[in-house]
Amino acid sequence: MKKITVRYFASIREAVGAGQEVVETAAATLGALRDELIARGGAHAASLARGKAVRIALDQTLSDESAALPDAAEVAFFPPVTGG
Repeated sequence: MKKITVRYFASIREAVGAGQEVVETAAATLGALRDELIARGGAHAASLARGKAVRIALDQTLSDESAALPDAAEVAFFPPVTGG
């Protein structure tokens, strides 16, 4: 099991009710971690659901869901930012 820090931003943070948490996971990729969080149900499932636009950063670098998830990583989930 890996211990990682998961951070939530903007509307995802509001829905989940926390800015960050430490998670123990067996997930090998960012996508697998997202699936584990969705499986919790409730606000996690609603805000991280498949089909919703969610960006993921791994150690402060935007990453694809296929990226490998190392131990002690920091993963951030946030909605796409629109400007104007």
